[in-house]
Amino acid sequence: GAVRVAVRALCLAALLGALGAGGTELTVELPDSDRRCFHQELESGIKFTLDYQVISGGHYDVDCYVEDPNGKTIYQETKKQYDSFPHHTEVKGVYTFCFSNEFSTFSHKIVYFDFQVGDEPPILPDMSNRVTALTQMESACVTIHEMLNSVIDSQTHYRLREAQDRSRAEELSGRVSYWSVGETLILFVVSIGQVMLLKSFFTEKRSGSGGTST
Repeated sequence: GAVRVAVRALCLAALLGALGAGGTELTVELPDSDRRCFHQELESGIKFTLDYQVISGGHYDVDCYVEDPNGKTIYQETKKQYDSFPHHTEVKGVYTFCFSNEFSTFSHKIVYFDFQVGDEPPILPDMSNRVTALTQMESACVTIHEMLNSVIDSQTHYRLREAQDRSRAEELSGRVSYWSVGETLILFVVSIGQVMLLKSFFTEKRSGSGGTST
């Protein structure tokens, strides 16, 4: 009974660690010819990772750059659909990362980004300084923790794919609707044209008949 309770406690700690680890995840709207910037104050020697992906809009591309507190550009990419940028800070201060859609004049974009700061803490105390091997119970908890992290990453990936597919389906549905309306208008115009053409034939015949009888 006590061993089972300890296993549950360690597994719960692994679950909470997997769910609580990380920084900030946001989905932002990026209008055409616009730019959105975010700021984060960091200590020196800290690792951070910026992952981003364009969910919808245009050709699914965006400009992105990251600046350190001194205004130095440490990352810059143009017209990227997705990317990941890991970096270790060298100076303390406010780091700025921006997403730009200034190159687009009519496409509205939606961008998802995940900003992770620092390394994930170990799920077991003094795990990095241990000399002895892990027990079977501890190894099982570490495995569960790694699997949970994999599940979280997979869920994020599938959510983004689902959002992209939904956006494309809505865009395709809109195009089909516009095409249907256009076809309806064309058929209406053609029908009216045919009626007017047939009416002109009978009008000409009546006019010719009247002139002959006179």
